[in-house]
Amino acid sequence: MFIDPYKRLIARSPHLLGFGFLMVLYSGIGQTFFVGVFGPAIQEEFSLTHTAWGSIYMIGTLASAVLFIWSGPLIDRYRLPGFTLAVCAFMVVACAYMPFVSGPIMLVFGIFLLRHAGQGLARHVGTISMGRYFDRGRGRALAIAALGQPIGEAMLPFLAVTAIAAVGWRWTYGGVAVILALFSFPTVVWLLRGYDQFHKKYLESIRSGSDSIKSNVVSWTRKMVLRDTRFYLLLPAIVATPMVATAFFFHHLNIAEVKQWDASWITGNYLLYAGTSIFTNVIAGSFIDRFSARKVFQYTMFPLALAALTIGIADNHLWVLLYMVLLGLHVGFSQTSGSALMPELYGVEHLGSVKSMVSVLAVLSSAVGPVIIGMFIDRGFSIQTICVLIASYVVFANMLLVVALRIVPSSIEQ
Repeated sequence: MFIDPYKRLIARSPHLLGFGFLMVLYSGIGQTFFVGVFGPAIQEEFSLTHTAWGSIYMIGTLASAVLFIWSGPLIDRYRLPGFTLAVCAFMVVACAYMPFVSGPIMLVFGIFLLRHAGQGLARHVGTISMGRYFDRGRGRALAIAALGQPIGEAMLPFLAVTAIAAVGWRWTYGGVAVILALFSFPTVVWLLRGYDQFHKKYLESIRSGSDSIKSNVVSWTRKMVLRDTRFYLLLPAIVATPMVATAFFFHHLNIAEVKQWDASWITGNYLLYAGTSIFTNVIAGSFIDRFSARKVFQYTMFPLALAALTIGIADNHLWVLLYMVLLGLHVGFSQTSGSALMPELYGVEHLGSVKSMVSVLAVLSSAVGPVIIGMFIDRGFSIQTICVLIASYVVFANMLLVVALRIVPSSIEQ
């Protein structure tokens, strides 16, 4: 059964797994699925066009990605509890800043803070800690942590829309700051109270070389990874999820308008997407531990290509149901197997440095995705044409991915 191994893993390390899950959930404050629901209210208050709002979002996200080149590897240098508390403080400051935004320039800085604290560092902490401290059951541990995102996608947009209607967009983020301040600090301290013990075991496994990752690789540094041909062949597939999924979520309401669908119909079915993603995460974790992330990741692009074709070609509103299922299948498999792929290929000792480099590229792609689709729309391209182009890119990326994972790396020098 899929569930029994999860039960054993949770019984063995409940606090560390809970920590990974909560950090990914907390990252929702800076994720597109949450920030995006504030868009209409922000655009109305500051008289922003779709292009202007998309550009502000892109600039803030790009700035976040640039800083992440430096901030991401810090998790390799500092103790996890202290580093995580600093990230929580950063998230509180980011949310508390938003009520005081008075113009586009301040809004760019606010987006930068939200994206860097939430989408960048909070999720980074959750996934790195799972990949680093779990040898046995790494895939399932990453799957449990990754559940924080679909659960956040199912809950947070609805709560935000309700709060915005009641108190406005500014004090909704102000309320989020208060909630984070009240809950994030004590939960982190409580869940990481056994840090010294599991970190000691991790250091012992590094010294003894006992990590049983199927690839049996040594730990690669960032420079070594940048000399690896496989890395560049993998990149189109690695960035496909943040670029395409973010662009779709950002433009769902625009697509609904073109298709003459009710906006609440497409956003209301986020719950179906989240449920599918949660179910797929659980399956993916088991598959990864049984077959390896290499084998699982090769098949993750097909649902995304089919999702793009479905939302592009279909006009009947009922096709949204299939689209959400396909998108959930893709995100559930790709996020979990993608996170597990890095330690399989490049080891765990420098995982924070390597993963932060990958995360920077993912953030950059998530920044340009909405703008690219917005530019296509503004230039008169149909949604159908745009989605066919997206599907073609995804298929090509999957071909490169398959080639990359069949390359045997040459011997490397430290």
